[in-house]
Amino acid sequence: MVKTDPLRALLSNDAYLGFDFGSKKIGVAVGYSGTAIASPLQTIRSINQVPDWVVIGKLIAEWRPIGLVVGISKQADGSDNIVTARMHKFCRQLNGRFQLPVHQIDEALTTFAAKQLLFDDLQVSAAKLWAVQDQVAAQLILQSWFNQTS
Repeated sequence: MVKTDPLRALLSNDAYLGFDFGSKKIGVAVGYSGTAIASPLQTIRSINQVPDWVVIGKLIAEWRPIGLVVGISKQADGSDNIVTARMHKFCRQLNGRFQLPVHQIDEALTTFAAKQLLFDDLQVSAAKLWAVQDQVAAQLILQSWFNQTS
C-alpha cells in the first residue's frame, strides 16, 4: 500500500472546494483531483440569507482551488424547486467574484444521507448534527463529482 504525502497534497494545485448551499448555512468540503477524495471542511452561516462572502473568500485564498463544485437541488422529476434559482445565483456569484470554474451536480438526498451517516451510523448528537451536517453533505457532493469525472 502506497502512502500519500499530505504535504504534497497541500503543495499541489488540484484542489476543489465543494458547496452545499442553503439559505441559513453553507457546507464546504475540500478535495484534490489527484486523490479524488473529499473531506468536510467548514459550515458557514449566512447573514440574513446572504452568503458570507468574506469567509468564502478566505477559504478560497487559503486552499487556492482550481474549481468549485456546487450541489443543485431539483424535484424528483428533474424540474426546479423553490431553492434551485437561488443555487444557480450562488453559482454565478461564485464565478463572478472569484473567477473560478463552477461545476454543478445534482445533490439529491445528500443532506438526508449526511444526517443518516452522522446520526444513525456515527451516533452524533442532534446539536452537533446541526453544526456539521452541511459540511458532510458538501463532502458527499464533491465526492460524487469526483466519482463522475474520474
